[in-house]
Amino acid sequence: MAEEAGVGEELDRRGVVEALLFVVEEPLPLARLQEVLADEDPATTEATVHELALGLEQEGRGLMVQEVAGGFRLTTRPAAHAWIQRLQQVKPARLSRAALETLAIIAYKQPITRAEIEAIRGVAVDGVMRTLVERSLIRMLGRKPEAGRPILYGTSNAFLEHFGFRDLGELPSLREIDELIGTSGTEPASPNLPPPSEDGGAGDAGEGRESS
Repeated sequence: MAEEAGVGEELDRRGVVEALLFVVEEPLPLARLQEVLADEDPATTEATVHELALGLEQEGRGLMVQEVAGGFRLTTRPAAHAWIQRLQQVKPARLSRAALETLAIIAYKQPITRAEIEAIRGVAVDGVMRTLVERSLIRMLGRKPEAGRPILYGTSNAFLEHFGFRDLGELPSLREIDELIGTSGTEPASPNLPPPSEDGGAGDAGEGRESS
């Protein structure tokens, strides 16, 4: 019977890690990868991941290791995206300006209710919220302990993966958010966003069309 043990010296550790990152559906946390490889020190596992990433880059491969949403995954290099789109013959679905504005508010003010979002934006957000939920970019965090017990919303791991963030600490600055919203559609950028509230909120992201 084959001996159950960690990855031996006779095996290509980078190849094993590459295979593991290829088959997972969600970013693989370092602790789980360390467990699978039976490494005693997480630094050893992390070093192998970095060696794989460097090797893929130096060899000009079409895949790259990305650290996102608290784990690692294999993804295609940005330079290959045009070729992939040509193969698939579809354009990537883009978020509308209204969706980006609403998502920015949720990201910086979470947990937040739909009524609070509408108070900030000054328009109804039913359609946009439905789109964001369907695309798994936001999730329900619970209910606010007040009359009617409205649902509280926050961003999801899919949000981190979609934008390539390792965690919420990598959220762009409000100026960058404003520039992103301004260039996402035909309308000019919204006025300077007010500074975050003391609880880390984004403040008013401006009004926009409610198409999703």
